[in-house]
Amino acid sequence: MNQANKKILIVDDSELNRSLLSDMLCDTFDILEAENGMQAIEILHEHELEISLMLLDIVMPEMDGFEVLGMMNEKGWIKTIPVIMISAETGGAYIDRAYDLGAIDYISRPFDERTVKHRVTSNYLLTVKQKEMAELLSDQMYQKEKDNSLMIEILSHIVEFRNGESGLHVLHVHVITELLLRRLAEKSKAYALTEQEIHMIGNASALHDIGKISVPAEVLNKPGRLTPEEFEIMKRHTVEGAKMLQNIPFRRNDALVRVAHDICRYHHERYDGGGYPDGLKGDDIPIAAQVVAIADVYDALTSERVYKPPFSHEAALRMIANGECGAFNPVLLECLQDISQKLESELHVASFGHATDDSIRNTVQRMLKTGGTDASARSVRLLEQERMKFKFLSDLSRDIVFEYNAVPEMIKLSEQSTDSLGLPEKIVEPSADRLWTKLFGKENFADFVGKLRATSPENAVATGKYLLQINRDKVWCKVTAKALWSEGETPVFEGAIGKIVDIDAEATAVAFWAQKAEEDERTGLLNHTAAKTRISALLQNAGDKQYALAVFDLDNFKQANDSYGHLFGDEVLEEVARRIKCNIRSTDLAARMGGDEFILFMEYKKSVTPQLKRIFDRLCEPFKEFAVSISMGVACTENFGGSYEELFRRADAAMYEVKRNKKNGFAFYADGTCASSRS
Repeated sequence: MNQANKKILIVDDSELNRSLLSDMLCDTFDILEAENGMQAIEILHEHELEISLMLLDIVMPEMDGFEVLGMMNEKGWIKTIPVIMISAETGGAYIDRAYDLGAIDYISRPFDERTVKHRVTSNYLLTVKQKEMAELLSDQMYQKEKDNSLMIEILSHIVEFRNGESGLHVLHVHVITELLLRRLAEKSKAYALTEQEIHMIGNASALHDIGKISVPAEVLNKPGRLTPEEFEIMKRHTVEGAKMLQNIPFRRNDALVRVAHDICRYHHERYDGGGYPDGLKGDDIPIAAQVVAIADVYDALTSERVYKPPFSHEAALRMIANGECGAFNPVLLECLQDISQKLESELHVASFGHATDDSIRNTVQRMLKTGGTDASARSVRLLEQERMKFKFLSDLSRDIVFEYNAVPEMIKLSEQSTDSLGLPEKIVEPSADRLWTKLFGKENFADFVGKLRATSPENAVATGKYLLQINRDKVWCKVTAKALWSEGETPVFEGAIGKIVDIDAEATAVAFWAQKAEEDERTGLLNHTAAKTRISALLQNAGDKQYALAVFDLDNFKQANDSYGHLFGDEVLEEVARRIKCNIRSTDLAARMGGDEFILFMEYKKSVTPQLKRIFDRLCEPFKEFAVSISMGVACTENFGGSYEELFRRADAAMYEVKRNKKNGFAFYADGTCASSRS
C-alpha cells in the first residue's frame, strides 16, 4: 500500500481533540477530519477506497459513534476500514458495544502521544497485512472457481454425450438453479440460504443426471415415446445416481456430496406427491432438489431433444405454471416468474467457456462480501436497541445509571453510580442479602419488575415511587420506565437502563426493552429451541468434522423434590448447569430441554469418550445431601449424514437403554444397538 493511500479519518466534535490527534499522526499519515457522524458518512462515500483507518469519537451531535458504526456495517465499510474508538467513556458497556459493532481498538482520553502513535501504526500495519491476505485468498478462490467451472463443463460433456446432446443442459441447470436460489433467499426466510450454500447447490446440480450412465443407450436416445417398461428403466436413473454418490469410497459425508445425493434421488419428485422414486410431498423434498427439478424441466422444455422440438421461453413458463409438468412449490413458481427476463438473457449467452474471468471473479467477490453478513445484521440490530435507549436518556443527567438484566439476573452500574449508592462493585447479583436490602428492598424491586413486565407497545410507560437505600439514608425516589419494543419479538428477556432521583426532583427515566432470549431462565444454559437451531446449522455444514450429541437426565430427581422440597430441586438443577459450564469447552453447546433433561453437543477428533467420561464423572459428584446420578445416551455423526431429529432420536434411545439397566451410566448408539461405556 503506497503513501498516497495512508489516509486517516478523524471523527470528533471537538476541534481541540481533532487538532491534537492530527499533530500526533500527520508525520506518518494524511489526515481527513469530520466534526460529526453525518459528515463522516459523507466523507466515507467520497473517499472509501482511500481511507486506511478511522479514529471515531462516541458522543457527538447529529449522529454518534455507535450510529456511524451501524451505518458502516450496513454499507460493508467496516470490513475494509478499521475503526479505533476514542472517548473519555471507559465503562465496560461502552467498550463491549464498540467491539460488538466492529471496532478493532479503543483509546481513551486524555491522549498519550506514544500510546496513540503505537496503537494507530500497529493497527494500520495489521490491516495492510490482512488486506494482502484477503487479496491472496481472493486469487486462490478465483483459481478454485475456475477449476470448478472447467470440471462442470467437462462433466456436462461426458454425461450428455451418451444421449447425443450438446452438453449445455447441465450448464443451463447450473445457471437456473443459482438464479432461483438467490431469488428464493431474497423472497423467503424459510429456507435461510447463504451465498456459500447457493454456490454449493449450484455446483452439486451438475450431478443431477449422473445416473443416466446406467440407462441403456437405446432407451436413453429413443426418438419416440417410451413404453411403460422403458419408462421404468429410465426412472431408475434417480436411484442409480444417488447410489453412485452414496457408495463413493471417499468424502461421502461432505456437504456437497450429501446435497448432490439428494438432488440425484429427488429431482423428479413433485410437490403434490406425484413424482418418483419415493413419492415425497411438499417440503419433505429437499429444497435443493425442488429447485433443480424446476431448472431441469425448464431447460428440457426450451431445448431440442430427439423426441421433440424446443418450446419458447414463454410457452415453457406457461406450461410449468399450469402444472403440465407436475406440481411445484408455489414460492418457487413465483421465483421463476420473478427471474424470467434475467433467465432468458443469462441462458442466451451460456455456452462452453461461458464462465469468463469476469463472471468467476464476480462470484468470488460475492462470496467474500457475504461472509459474515449475519454478524453485521446482528450488530445493526444491537445498535438500534442502544440508540433508542440512549436517545431516550440524552437530555437527562446521569446521577445513577444502571442496567437490569432478568436472565441471567444481575444489575450493572457505572462507576459514578456505585459511588452514589455506596456499593463496592459494578455488577451486583440480586440476592436476599445484597441488592434487595442495599437498594430497593425485595418487595419494592419485585413491584418495579412487575410494572416493567406489564408494559406493552401501546402502554409503554410505567412509574413507581419507592423508599430506596441511598448510601446509609432512606430516600423517596421516583422511577419512570419506558418500554422500547422490537417488532415481532417476545418479551422473555427484560432489561433497563436509567437513573434514580429524589422524588422532589424532575421526573427521570428508565429505558426498558424486550427481546427474545435463547437462554433457559432457570439454568442460564441454552433452551432446547435455540440449541436445536444451532446444532442443525453445524450438522448441515459439518464437512469432515465429527460431532457427538449426548442426552441425559437425573435418575433420582423426583427424590430431591419429594425429600427436600422444590426449592432444593431448583438448586440441584442450577448446580448441574454450573458443573456443565465449568467442564465444557467454549465450542461445545449445552442446553436444558426442560425438567431435569439436558443435552450436550461437541466436536471431537478420534474419540469423544475421554471428554464425555470427564464431564460425566464431574456431574455425578454429590451435591449437599443429594447423590447425583445421571443416565446419558450418546449418538455420533460418524458415517451419519442425517438431521438433528434423527441424531437426537438415537441419543435418546441410548439413554433409555441405560435406564433399562442400572442407570448412572452412559452408552453409545451404534447400528441400532446401544454399547454401554460405563455402569
